[in-house]
Amino acid sequence: MFFAHLTPAEAAGLTGRYPEIVGNLDGAPLSLRFAANRARRPSDAGRQTLVYDDRGDGRIAEVLGDLETATRVVILVPGSDNELPEFDTGHGGVQRRAPAWQAGQLFDAVRATGAGSHVAVIAWLGYDAPEGLDLHAVREDRAIAGAESLRRFVDGLVLDRPDRSIVVIGHSYGSTVAGLAATHLSGQVTDLIAVGSPGMGVSSRSDLGTTAQVWACAAPGDWIRRVPGVRLLGLGHGRLPSDPEFGARPLPCGDVDGHDGYFDPRASALAAMTAVVTGNRAADKAAGHQLLSVPPAGDPR
Repeated sequence: MFFAHLTPAEAAGLTGRYPEIVGNLDGAPLSLRFAANRARRPSDAGRQTLVYDDRGDGRIAEVLGDLETATRVVILVPGSDNELPEFDTGHGGVQRRAPAWQAGQLFDAVRATGAGSHVAVIAWLGYDAPEGLDLHAVREDRAIAGAESLRRFVDGLVLDRPDRSIVVIGHSYGSTVAGLAATHLSGQVTDLIAVGSPGMGVSSRSDLGTTAQVWACAAPGDWIRRVPGVRLLGLGHGRLPSDPEFGARPLPCGDVDGHDGYFDPRASALAAMTAVVTGNRAADKAAGHQLLSVPPAGDPR
């Protein structure tokens, strides 16, 4: 690796001169990436920013937890209508739509189980998400580009870390990104979770080409349920993974409010996702649901 051949002074000097490169370089030392992005975003000095690009709609990834020591890493991929300026506030000022808030709810839920010491959660807006329900949202061009960025990001996280397992959670169009990336992702990705998904780019779980467990749910009142589960002439994203015929393992979400409520701390979906991340069945039991056959964290079954 390039940085391994540099002295600390040389690495720091390179980071200072080219923060926009080092701060977004998958596989670069975390301390350098955090330092580079803090230099570019001094107002966020207390945060761990792993990706930052303010061009266009922007790109950003924030880490919650100790990524240096984490053996279990969760990557949350948000969907349409997400841009850098709304990363913290949510589209239209609705906080529960904000990727940073969603990741925070998941991280808090994980820590509440007592398993947080070895888990890190990353809110990853590392692609150009569609705006609203325009043509980009029903096509896969942006998802294809996002899938390649996600693959590189995951590769950087598992570089020289055979002890680390990864969970990818895709919300809405973010699940399409995750689905198109699935066959190319590292084998250390043990679980893919699709919530409020318009489709993962395939017609069945087996077509994803992954050994990871695949989980899905769509709330009863989520408008995404009305999206046709087709993929034709470059439009659509295939069968909805919440459809039993898709073959994903179901997550409970009968009490989720609409399309953006999956990370609400009162929702059974959040407890279930926490159980998948930690292998802790107590989380979903406390929510009044039984999540069957949750493998231990890191178990690729």
